[in-house]
Amino acid sequence: MKKKQLRLFAFITMIALLVLSACNSGDTGTTEKEADAGKSKEDYKFLSVLTGGTTGTYYPLGGSFADYITEATGVKTTAEVSQASAANMTALQDGEGDIAFVQTDIAYYASKGELMFDGEKIDNVSAIGALYPETVQLVTLEKSGIKTYADLKGKKVSVGAPGSGTYANAEQLLEIHGLTMDDIKAQSLDFGESTESLQAGQIDAAFITAGTPTGAVEGLNAVASVYVVPVEDAKADELIKKYPYYAKEIIPSGTYGMATETPAVSVGAMLVIQNEIPEDLAYEITKAIYDNASKLQHAKGKLIKAENGLNGIGIPVHPGAQKYFDELK
Repeated sequence: MKKKQLRLFAFITMIALLVLSACNSGDTGTTEKEADAGKSKEDYKFLSVLTGGTTGTYYPLGGSFADYITEATGVKTTAEVSQASAANMTALQDGEGDIAFVQTDIAYYASKGELMFDGEKIDNVSAIGALYPETVQLVTLEKSGIKTYADLKGKKVSVGAPGSGTYANAEQLLEIHGLTMDDIKAQSLDFGESTESLQAGQIDAAFITAGTPTGAVEGLNAVASVYVVPVEDAKADELIKKYPYYAKEIIPSGTYGMATETPAVSVGAMLVIQNEIPEDLAYEITKAIYDNASKLQHAKGKLIKAENGLNGIGIPVHPGAQKYFDELK
């Protein structure tokens, strides 16, 4: 009888341990699920906005956006100098930033793992929204004698900083005009270095993809007469047919002191954000940017409108940003 009672006690104990183990296993699963859900807004004390070089358009806009975000969310936000588009996508992928400026074409390449992202698809970054057109400007000096793309052959030409979207734009525009990087003496310089080198006579021309007027080019025009090489209408059509994320653009007369308007092409500037940013915080960030865009002192401020925020976006939109745009309907 005693042995039967001991066996029964052992059996009950074993069942109890199994139940307890299952409960603990369930608790652990819940904890892991909670961890997978990511951080909450309260976990964020600082945010960084990756921009570009100090002489481009991204940097001054980024400083203003950082102020708006800080005020609206209570999370201290700062604008950081960077190598712009492609480098910004990689930095966000690696957790080295939270928000970033990027060209729409570069964001698309990153999401597909194409061109400079060949085999390295970036899928942990989503869109906040579109900002304004970024004009691809082939800048030279009046005295250089360069008036067409054909005149670039054999010349020293800046094609953008390593990791920038400017390089892809330069390569594609050269291609449409029957040239390759091998036909020029390509120099990898950022906007500031490009304009300084043009002024010093160290290069002959420079590709600069940025909102016009671009600070670096305005600075150059203050000391030397600037000329932007036009993209003829037929060539623009050919480019857009092959690369549909481009659009025709007109640089107004008076820009950089030029007497006539200049036909050009553009891609879009947009903001992207890490997917792990909580929906409520991403919503507040998006609202802070678009609700305050009209206050921007930069000329591009008047082009940044919430109703255009989803135009030309070729990657998924963050749920927090989507919520903001849905509320506008």
